[in-house]
Amino acid sequence: MADRTKIMEIIPALPDENIEMLAATSMLQQQAADIRSQKINWQAYLQSHMISKEDYDFIVAFDTSDVNAREAKLKENPGQAAKTFLSLLGHVSKDQTIKYILTMIDDILQENRSRVEIFKEHSIRKRESVWGPFLNLLNREDGFIVNMTARIIAKLACWSHDHMEKTDLQFYLTWLKDQLKISNNDYIQSAARCLQMMLRIDEYRFTFVSVDGISTLLSVLSGRVNFQVQYQLIFCLWVLTFNPLLAEKMNKFNVIVILADILSDSVKEKVTRIILAVFRNLIEKVEDSQVAKEHCIAMVQCKVLKQLSILSQRKFDDEDIMDDIEFLNDKLQASVQDLSSFDEYATEVKSGRLEWSPVHKSGKFWRENSGRLNEKNYELLRILVHLLQVSKDPLVLSVACFDVGEYVRHYPRGKHIIEQLDGKQLVMQLLSHEDPNVRYEALLAVQKLMVHNWEYLGKQLEKEQTGSNGAKAGNLVPAKA
Repeated sequence: MADRTKIMEIIPALPDENIEMLAATSMLQQQAADIRSQKINWQAYLQSHMISKEDYDFIVAFDTSDVNAREAKLKENPGQAAKTFLSLLGHVSKDQTIKYILTMIDDILQENRSRVEIFKEHSIRKRESVWGPFLNLLNREDGFIVNMTARIIAKLACWSHDHMEKTDLQFYLTWLKDQLKISNNDYIQSAARCLQMMLRIDEYRFTFVSVDGISTLLSVLSGRVNFQVQYQLIFCLWVLTFNPLLAEKMNKFNVIVILADILSDSVKEKVTRIILAVFRNLIEKVEDSQVAKEHCIAMVQCKVLKQLSILSQRKFDDEDIMDDIEFLNDKLQASVQDLSSFDEYATEVKSGRLEWSPVHKSGKFWRENSGRLNEKNYELLRILVHLLQVSKDPLVLSVACFDVGEYVRHYPRGKHIIEQLDGKQLVMQLLSHEDPNVRYEALLAVQKLMVHNWEYLGKQLEKEQTGSNGAKAGNLVPAKA
């Protein structure tokens, strides 16, 4: 396993990537400030025998605003501190008191990261899991309790010498992931903050990916979220890309497409900066040069070069942005020069955003490259067929129908392969689509799937292309069916 310090060092700190960057805006931090101002009647808990005299003596002495007094108490008996806090969490049921205890624990960890070992050492002596008491609290209904608990878990998991065990880690990361998906979650920034911390640890990254974390991040980013959440979730993607293996896999999730859309709309410098940082890593950190090339082509396809040109005219407070812009511009310009028509086509298909780019209507392209659609177990054909099945965009459906027809037209066994992939059935279903352009392209594709005499059909197509769109669909008759 890679050394933790080394892992942390390779990820530079962004200007506002501060452990308390959300202090002014986070719902959790606002509530914590109110909770700190309250006073708990520890005497009542002692008299009702809910806590022991030993725990009472410690918490009364420790519950003070004097930082030096708290520090002295912790140094005097660190084991008692962990014992008391965990005992209180286990024996007190009132939400308000639980909130107060959790806020105290979070504060002492924030004051000194090494204090996480107090809880770890206590659990070792007791032969108990340090995670159990905290993970159980994630099942509570109160939003502050579960999110402050999550915050404490992240600190214990990231600042301790020991990593979080796999089963507990999967449970925790799944919980965080699910918090991101909750509609109108007031604590989404807090959950995202925990992920920002956790994903700095290489081992935790792979576990997050294994629980479908990347898809969740992108699903949330594809919706309507404020710029702060955008920044935090893209930051999570950024730290993931520091691992070469993950950087190579990243665009299989359409990361570039989604981030390019956000980049074109973003007016916040911090969001622009983190997206450019992700793009740079997707080129710079991958070890397979072919994958780096594919990432460059995908960015070109998503009009990132145009955005870079616009951004280069703006003035930014952060000099690193201009450095990233220059780096990306150089790499993307170079990839354009090396770009073959098939590279361009494959990137467009993989993006799922088909449009009438010149390559589709090029007879030379289809004559030279139709057979290449069979590569990698018919990868591009499978994507086209999938788009026919799931896309709601009439333009995408129209182009996909056209491409299926051209493939069948130019590749000798194309008809048989498309039928095996269920493409013929899907094209035929589109004959009744509400959009006239989709119906037209579907009809052409069906005719190509049925026709044997391509020379005759070619002449017919040339005649129809000079006529109106309305006349096209009605005049085409296959020579042989």
